[in-house]
Amino acid sequence: MDTLRQLSPLDRLLDSAQNALMTVCGQPRAQRENPGLTEPDPALNAAERQHAAGLMRINHVGEVCAQALYIGQAAVARDPATRAHLLEAAQEETDHLAWCADRLRELNDRPSLFNPLWYAGSFAIGVAAGLRGDGWNLGFVVETERQVEAHLAEHLETLPEADTRSRAILRVMKDDEVRHADNAQAAGARTLPPPIPTLMAGASKVMKAVAYRL
Repeated sequence: MDTLRQLSPLDRLLDSAQNALMTVCGQPRAQRENPGLTEPDPALNAAERQHAAGLMRINHVGEVCAQALYIGQAAVARDPATRAHLLEAAQEETDHLAWCADRLRELNDRPSLFNPLWYAGSFAIGVAAGLRGDGWNLGFVVETERQVEAHLAEHLETLPEADTRSRAILRVMKDDEVRHADNAQAAGARTLPPPIPTLMAGASKVMKAVAYRL
């Protein structure tokens, strides 16, 4: 994702398509070291392993959605500074995506079967938000990150106590999401009208219920 040169509409389309393929079908590379590697791989019983995998699959889907949302918003962002902000956040979400995928493999589990659907829906929402203007663009970032922060806090409470490796990953993710929201707020985010956060939360509940199992 090149933020240093002016991209044509075709460049942005191809860039978005490449990101979609890498996110859904490829193995994105993290630029930062996986924070879970500093923790021992815990001995979990079958039920604990299944629960941890379900939670990490939800988090993986969340990162697929965040990646799609930010890339969709960046594709139509009018202000180069806003676009650069979105792409920077997307890169850190790529780290999260890779870390969650690593942990799922360690738990002998897989990502959601519906990742192409989650990506497509989130990309469409991102484009729609971006077309409303950069203030709304950043407002979606703030609301998305606040909701992700809340569910990460919930997962930190409900993970098996022994699973310090998953917990280390989620702690860093949570800190990053807080920073993304704060940065977007400082950059001029507009507050979304009341129906939108409620709809976003409802869609998130459906996604989490499905992704936990599938």
